[in-house]
Amino acid sequence: MAKTHQTINPATGETIATYEVISDDQALQAVRDSHEAFLKWRKTSLEERGNIMREIAKRLRAKKDEYAALMTQEMGKPISQGGDEIELCAAICEYSADRAPKELADEERELEGGRALVSYQPIGVILGIQPWNFPFYQVVRYSIANIMAGNTVLLKHAPNVWGAAVEIEKVFREAGLPENVFRNLLIDADQVNQLIEHEHVRGVTLTGSPRAGSAVAAKAGECLKKSVLELGSNDAFLVLDDADIDLAVETCAQGRIYNNGETCVAAKRFIVVDSVYQQFRDKFVEKMRQIEYGDPTDENTMLGPIARDDLRDTLHDLVKRSIDAGATCVFGGEIPDGPGYFYPSTVLEDLKPGMPAYDEELFGPVASLIRVKDEDEAIRVANDSRYGLGGGIFSKDEKRAIDIARNLFDTGMVNINGYRLAQPQLPFGGVKDSGYGREHGGFGMKEFVNVKSVMIVEG
Repeated sequence: MAKTHQTINPATGETIATYEVISDDQALQAVRDSHEAFLKWRKTSLEERGNIMREIAKRLRAKKDEYAALMTQEMGKPISQGGDEIELCAAICEYSADRAPKELADEERELEGGRALVSYQPIGVILGIQPWNFPFYQVVRYSIANIMAGNTVLLKHAPNVWGAAVEIEKVFREAGLPENVFRNLLIDADQVNQLIEHEHVRGVTLTGSPRAGSAVAAKAGECLKKSVLELGSNDAFLVLDDADIDLAVETCAQGRIYNNGETCVAAKRFIVVDSVYQQFRDKFVEKMRQIEYGDPTDENTMLGPIARDDLRDTLHDLVKRSIDAGATCVFGGEIPDGPGYFYPSTVLEDLKPGMPAYDEELFGPVASLIRVKDEDEAIRVANDSRYGLGGGIFSKDEKRAIDIARNLFDTGMVNINGYRLAQPQLPFGGVKDSGYGREHGGFGMKEFVNVKSVMIVEG
């Protein structure tokens, strides 16, 4: 009997649908089919590819409300936020279509006795292993750039959002993408290695935990194949002595609870200098107290459920271990009674190294308040992390903040006096245990291409 996975509504605990896991033979046949599609797709013009990308964008927007409702049902995203995710996906499609001719154009270089070209050529089948927290965006982020570059793409999506995975493949095909240029595989994690080993899979990209990333990168390295990893973070937001406190409070609260706090670039650690700590702390606590969890299908709900029961258990364990180690729970920190996998807005303070809320990524609406003496200590504490994806700085001295962001903040991305998620025109990725490689901003199109030197000797 074939293995199955069920998708579960995290707000109610009720089963949505049941999906059958495909066999190893079916998965390997999909690789072969994707390779055959690549041999044809690589010959298509950038104009033809771009037209399909623009059609995908059009169709995503046309079904925006339907897709938002599906995300709410499968992973608990507040219904008011789903449309933004679809709009971002559409913008990525359009940006990639517009940008590809410049990013992938041949470059002329000097060559003694002749001339040379640098050419960017697609390499083949790219396997993407993606999480559930932004079920449409995570897929669009890697797939569109690679398809525009001339590669073909396989998707292994998180089982709790397989409904979204099915819809993504459907909309790609309906927009005119040839069969097997993008292929959704309903497979388990233990089927991934055989795909990485396959001769036609030329690269692997993963968004997920450091543990999963380490395992996939090791397998890719064993097979001498390139990988790109985005592995989450515990992003620090610095509130300096000249910060606009009201702006910082409003922004930090939004950055902590957006998408139910289940965001790799969420604001997670709030590092506040001593001179403004009490002022920030009191207003921030008041703001976070006002955020109540509720029905994610209600347009007024800001905080929905955690996506799965095991993920809520993990979050709660990290909170309890932090409190046991000496952290103070200002409010929250208790699993509520009733159906669904809800977790309340929570604020912890008196945090020190060695506590999970200081060291680890808490994937949910739990804020970590850290008091520091001054700016120098704030920067040191911000960088005192094995992660390095994003972060933020609040200061009225923009020049000073830019200097800290550019030269001292050990992350791939930094916000100044605001909170922004991924942008199509800007590189997305991190350093240290947050992974390596970049997506967006044209950089993703060049992660899995053959940068080829062509030397022409002229007589």
